[in-house]
Amino acid sequence: MAEYRIDASPKTVHWGYFDAGIPPLITVDSGDTVTISTISGSPEAMPKPPFAIPEALAAVHAAQRPKLPGHICTGPVALRGAKAGQVLEVRIRDIQLHYDWGYTYVAPQKGALPDDFDEMHLMHIPLDRERMTGRMPWGLELPLKPFFGVMAVAPPAAWGSVSTLPPRRNGGNLDNKELVPGTILYLPIHVDGALFSVGDGHGVQGDGEVCVTAIETGLIGTFELHLREDMHLAWPMAETPTHVMTMAFDPDLDDCVVIALRSMIDLVVARTGITKAEAYALCSLAADLRITQVVNGNKGVHVMLDKSLLQKAQR
Repeated sequence: MAEYRIDASPKTVHWGYFDAGIPPLITVDSGDTVTISTISGSPEAMPKPPFAIPEALAAVHAAQRPKLPGHICTGPVALRGAKAGQVLEVRIRDIQLHYDWGYTYVAPQKGALPDDFDEMHLMHIPLDRERMTGRMPWGLELPLKPFFGVMAVAPPAAWGSVSTLPPRRNGGNLDNKELVPGTILYLPIHVDGALFSVGDGHGVQGDGEVCVTAIETGLIGTFELHLREDMHLAWPMAETPTHVMTMAFDPDLDDCVVIALRSMIDLVVARTGITKAEAYALCSLAADLRITQVVNGNKGVHVMLDKSLLQKAQR
């Protein structure tokens, strides 16, 4: 299978939005591998020396402004033969740091506690590639677990341009810390070609992303893209090496729970042959329902179930 590379630059990024009309940078075949570098951060979030602003990021700041509030995404990549109604399988092969720093901030009217902080507090965090740690301003070293906050296909053409900030059925700002190397992400395709984009690199994040940021940074990801004509999905889902995971996004966290749980029950029934009631009971006994994030307009919930429990029913 062929291998490709796309580096972030003013000609390869779209800032703040998804749109089915963005022309693909390249078209690949199912099974091909694409390595994609990403950049992150608005001019207001840039550090001072000794940190250095990457040339690609400075070039994008000079050449572009966000079309809508949102992230700088590299892409899109088209998958040859992909049609609306099919599924894009994204095998996350590798993720590497692109910067030696990241940032996080607390700001008024943002995050899970919008009324609790009266001033902006921006922190720049050195990232140690060898030790894979980030050093907080008070000296704490956090182990890094890099992942992409944004992985998406194009939205339906009728949606027009939409901000990258809220996650939706096309993926986008998932902010799911489980999407690390070795995990497979499945995205429902809405337009021919699928049009896969990626951005919003995170050095590490807790479930919830409560202050509205992770350690925001640039990353380099390697993805193996497959067309799944045998699958149909209404919402993104994923598989880690050990677990299956369903996801849902909605302004109401309770609605997220209902959607993600129903999706997991359907998955269990399809893979095991047990009844819907039995699958519901299994979820109550063995599945973990987690809050992905609560700060992106559409909140997120993911449900995780150990794959070893998906054994065919024997009556």
